[in-house]
Amino acid sequence: MRNLYILLFFPLLALNTYAQDLEQQTDSLLLKRIKGEPLPPDSLYDVVNLFQDINPFKKRKKDGIPEKRSGISYLPNLNYNPSIGFQIGIKAVGGLHFGEKKNTSMSVFATALNYTTRGIVFGYLFHDVYTRENKWNLKGSLHIAKMVGLDYGMGIGHPLPNPTEEESIINNPDRDRFVNKYTVYGFNERIYKKLSPGLFVGAGAYFELKRNVSTLTEVSPSPNEIYSKWNGFDPARNNNNGLMFNLQYMTRDNPNSAYKGIYSDVVLRTNQTWMGSSQNAIQLLTDFRKYFQLFPERGRPNHVLALWYYGSYNLSGKLPYLDLPGTGKDPYAKSGRGYTNGYFKGRSYAYGEVEYRFPILRNQFLSGVVFGNIQTVDDQMGTKLFKYWQPSGGAGLRVLFNKMTRTNLCIDYAIGKFGQKGLFLGLNEAF
Repeated sequence: MRNLYILLFFPLLALNTYAQDLEQQTDSLLLKRIKGEPLPPDSLYDVVNLFQDINPFKKRKKDGIPEKRSGISYLPNLNYNPSIGFQIGIKAVGGLHFGEKKNTSMSVFATALNYTTRGIVFGYLFHDVYTRENKWNLKGSLHIAKMVGLDYGMGIGHPLPNPTEEESIINNPDRDRFVNKYTVYGFNERIYKKLSPGLFVGAGAYFELKRNVSTLTEVSPSPNEIYSKWNGFDPARNNNNGLMFNLQYMTRDNPNSAYKGIYSDVVLRTNQTWMGSSQNAIQLLTDFRKYFQLFPERGRPNHVLALWYYGSYNLSGKLPYLDLPGTGKDPYAKSGRGYTNGYFKGRSYAYGEVEYRFPILRNQFLSGVVFGNIQTVDDQMGTKLFKYWQPSGGAGLRVLFNKMTRTNLCIDYAIGKFGQKGLFLGLNEAF
């Protein structure tokens, strides 16, 4: 692990020194900048600029006119986690406007293919498209994966009073590790219609099939088997299919790294047996994000205080064990830095996070963040939502990867309870 940190941070120190030399080029622009407005892309410096400057084989244009920059970022998706082993893959994130920038939000596209030494293979396609003048918004994804998922049972890690043997296993207050293996096929699509500036209403459908579910454990029965028996599911396979009804309000200025504005999304998910779902169920999802731009008069627009609240509430019916809401189970799998995905989970889940983002270099090549979060669950065994909370927090470094789309390379280190901690790498902010 120590060698991994050296490989990650030593090159960044070298990049920092190089970028500081170029920082003086942007000072005059910063002093002239209108309060609160983003800097012109030509005054910023990103990884693409760095590679162009140090490339000895770069062809210089004779007329001095710079080449048009692409809105697509490619990144080798490297990671390490003791639970999954080494991960290698490729990720591409792109953004463009299908109308005038003043009245049309940026559309975002992403795709990735990853492999880990523990046998996880995961690929996906994602889109978030806004048509001209934001009249329509289409969101959707397609994913196929051979998964090895860590499992720590249900609940928030708080012991139950006088538990039965099965309740003790599934509550798992010592947070012993189980490993679930399965194959998943998923597809979802939502369509929103603009009602007024920033306000959208929509509907959609989702299909998620899990097959060949098995648990590697010395304890029998496993939490998945116990929960499935309690609630009438097949522990080896299940379907989570249904309809979505959505209400969205959005004024944030950029989906990749917002400086100001609001993003909120309320989704009613209704699992339907007539669509092939294992059982009927209704889940209400809420996602609220607010961005405060601090000190815009100082000429640094990426001085931001960001707030995030995410909730998944069970209104009726039951979900399969692997589909229970919890840590990292939000649509972008970004919640709960400091814990592995699914570390806490239950019938209902609530999560809050605050993050302070600050510039390091004036040309925005390097910036930093500090963050803290809390989460709570309803565990079906008497512990209600909001009764107990678990915290985590950390700090991170941002490298401007593509200034055209405001895409950052994010390197975070977070610490939670129960000995949980880790390094988190990726493109774009957590929220």
